[in-house]
Amino acid sequence: MNVSNPIAETPLPPYYAVIFTSRRSANDDSGYQETAQKMLALAAQQDGYLGVESVRDADGAGITVSYWRDRDSIQCWREVTEHLLAQDRGRTRWYERYHVRICLIEHEYGFTPG
Repeated sequence: MNVSNPIAETPLPPYYAVIFTSRRSANDDSGYQETAQKMLALAAQQDGYLGVESVRDADGAGITVSYWRDRDSIQCWREVTEHLLAQDRGRTRWYERYHVRICLIEHEYGFTPG
């Protein structure tokens, strides 16, 4: 994720979005930030990765949307060994709950001043 531009630059549709909505657990923060940054960097190296947008509030609710070329790219990312290990730690240590939604982006529009 580009901190100076938190809105992902995506190609013209169609493409896919994976929406990860979560609530952090208050019990265990050990290693969370490092793992989250590592997963963002690792995802960016995957074939079919298009970008990411992520926010988290002070109460631990967060949304991360990653963008992908196709469903096969999403499935390959889901099966990356380091990502599988992070998913396991998330379920056992870092998340109270989460949902993953996969969407086909068929149309988009926006506003950029200037």
